[in-house]
Amino acid sequence: MSTRPRHLIRSLLLALPLCCLSVQAQQADLQQRMSSAEFKAAGLDKLSTQELQNLDDWLRKHDKPVTKMVDASGKPAFYSETQKRSKINAHIAGHFDGWHGHSQFMLDNGQMWEQVGTDTPSCMSSDNPAVKVKPSMLGNWLMYVDGCNDSAHVKRVR
Repeated sequence: MSTRPRHLIRSLLLALPLCCLSVQAQQADLQQRMSSAEFKAAGLDKLSTQELQNLDDWLRKHDKPVTKMVDASGKPAFYSETQKRSKINAHIAGHFDGWHGHSQFMLDNGQMWEQVGTDTPSCMSSDNPAVKVKPSMLGNWLMYVDGCNDSAHVKRVR
């Protein structure tokens, strides 16, 4: 056997423990990842060994970061500047009795929209009317409600 394969085998054997350490570091429990002061400040020192193990197991399974888009003021931004906005077809969940300025409407798709301004287009009162929310200029939105003679400007609040 030449010296070259021996050096390669020796290098691989020396690197093996480093690989294992890397995997262990990624799966370290909370007590190892936090300083003792952080661990105590979070109240984790009060958990039983089994409770702490259950928490560590849960975190390993759910350790994916969740990011939310917010605007400069910290409010939720439902559509990024680069995302293409498209028309939304839905129904108002419940009774609609017209626009009253700053009215809020829950849609059957779970979205909540709020009237921007005090425009009061003429509308017929109805239950669960169909709506279309369409992108407008400069990032604004218009809501068209069946039974109304005009649209109103809205913004999404949820």
